Amino acid sequence: MDELLQKIYDCVECGKINAASPFPPSMRGQDGAQEYTKSALEAGYKPSEIMNEAMIPAMGVVGEKFSKGQVFVPQMLLAAKAMNAGLTYIKPYFKSGEVRQKGTFIIGTVFGDMHDIGKNLVAMMVEGSGYNVIDLGIDCPPEKYVSALESNPGAIIGMSALLTTTMNNMKTVIDAVTKDHPKTRFVVGGAPVTPEFAESIGAVYGKDPQDVVAKLDKMIEAN
Repeated sequence: MDELLQKIYDCVECGKINAASPFPPSMRGQDGAQEYTKSALEAGYKPSEIMNEAMIPAMGVVGEKFSKGQVFVPQMLLAAKAMNAGLTYIKPYFKSGEVRQKGTFIIGTVFGDMHDIGKNLVAMMVEGSGYNVIDLGIDCPPEKYVSALESNPGAIIGMSALLTTTMNNMKTVIDAVTKDHPKTRFVVGGAPVTPEFAESIGAVYGKDPQDVVAKLDKMIEAN
């Protein structure tokens, strides 16, 4: 890999956001993903090169380590923040069409549930993997998903829940959405959610952020 792209890759993987970031301690005072991404664009690298050869592979490695229990939520959050710092310079190219995104993913914590750490991790991981992510936040009623889908036809919907009492609300959302948009696809996850439950409500189960990305990629490829 090219030296500058390697630096972006390394910064994302280890969570080095920018020069001001104190983490990791071994890179204190050094440039981070933000500065290196800006430098790469100024040097003539294509935004798609930066994403596909540095950012997305680095987040993939972090996701795999998270799935295996080799890194934990704080490290995952730092890696996602480092990637997002670099993406601030890439996002304008999404609008121009110079960088093509894989698809649109609408995500929210289902209504009645105020938890968002897992949802946030998934949102950042999915965005870092090349998707346009619309984060609806927490306590999302069915109407919020319906409205977001109508503004983004063909998007895949993701729902998160941390409680057994609120995960049942996922079925209510699915029923409301599919009433007028029967071909909509859903990915659900959270501590109490199981593959069997997901299948019973007409959704795909995502066990962790990396798994959600893999499931989304399969859906897009099959479309």
